[in-house]
Amino acid sequence: MPNIGPLEIIVVLIIALVVLGPRRLPEFGRSVGKGMREFKGALTGREGENRSEERLEDRSEERVEERSEERVEERSEERVAEGRDGAPATPALSGSQEPHR
Repeated sequence: MPNIGPLEIIVVLIIALVVLGPRRLPEFGRSVGKGMREFKGALTGREGENRSEERLEDRSEERVEERSEERVEERSEERVAEGRDGAPATPALSGSQEPHR
């Protein structure tokens, strides 16, 4: 059986990045790691430890999602303040003012 060297690992990681994309690759890595831990726990009979690890991971993932949602909201608020939300940056004319011709 041939040995897997660093070059082969790099090639596999590049292919995974191209296929999955930069957004889904960390998610895929987490799920693979979680599956490997569950498999190892099933073989050794350590289910209680895995459950506590899963809870910690779930909490950290929720925090990351909350932070990313907050960042999106902040960016959209900044865009609105800067006038880049698709609306015209000039104030609307009131009824008494007429546009320049």
